[in-house]
Amino acid sequence: MRVLIADSGSTKCDWQLLDASGKEIMEFHTMGFNPYFHSADKVEEVMSAHADVRSICGDVTHVYFYGAGSSTAPLCAIIEEGLQRVFQSAEVKVDHDLVGAAYSTYDGRPGVTCIIGTGSNSCHFDGDEVTEEVPALAYILGDEASGSWHGKRLLAARLYRHLPAEVEADFDATYGFSKDDIIDRVYLEPDPNVFLASFMTFIGKHRSQPLFQAWLSEGFRAFLNVHVKCFDGWRNEPVHFIGSVAYHFQEELRAECAKDGMEVGSIIKKPIDGLASYHLKHILPNLQD
Repeated sequence: MRVLIADSGSTKCDWQLLDASGKEIMEFHTMGFNPYFHSADKVEEVMSAHADVRSICGDVTHVYFYGAGSSTAPLCAIIEEGLQRVFQSAEVKVDHDLVGAAYSTYDGRPGVTCIIGTGSNSCHFDGDEVTEEVPALAYILGDEASGSWHGKRLLAARLYRHLPAEVEADFDATYGFSKDDIIDRVYLEPDPNVFLASFMTFIGKHRSQPLFQAWLSEGFRAFLNVHVKCFDGWRNEPVHFIGSVAYHFQEELRAECAKDGMEVGSIIKKPIDGLASYHLKHILPNLQD
């Protein structure tokens, strides 16, 4: 038995291959797969072209994929079809990245698990059931505090000439985008959410700027109000965070949580290791029965 586990955001996907004992055989990375933006054909194309995938595809018996956007049966089916074409002898199961996040942060206690990366979302896990209270509205209507949320603000501020002079100069020197370049990338080209989120690196470079500090505070405040306080037990249970934005800006995140007296649990960049541990304890034994 060989089990392949995947944690996919919209930007990048982490893969880990385990043997029957739970020992890691291989870890590799691909682009992220989101059924809102990527077809089964795209999944098949990317995976089939990857050298590590070609070396193991005939030996994998089970694939567990947890991905951004895989929130309904029809959406999951898109990713599942693409993976099944590649791993033809495997049992393929696709679920939401929230489920993977909940598994990866589970410490034996009920708690709230949040994702703040390219996009943002939250769920509650009691050890048995993963539940949501509010929907994820993606990068146009939602994704509070995410990379795409901040990227929209940065680009709008640059085009409106609202950035501090030194920040504007560095932005232009770094990227060299015209207004038309930005409009095309956001409105006409694929993966606009990933493009928007890519500017978190620039925001991180200038994070001491009062304007960016205000954005970070406002974004995390909006996220907590919408995606954490919707759960009845938020005052008495740990709140875990996963994702690059939560991880790299955890000082600002912790400050906002402290204002509400929230118990911050784990803050981790990538859930793949915790996800593998969860499968080792709770899922692989059932496969061997």
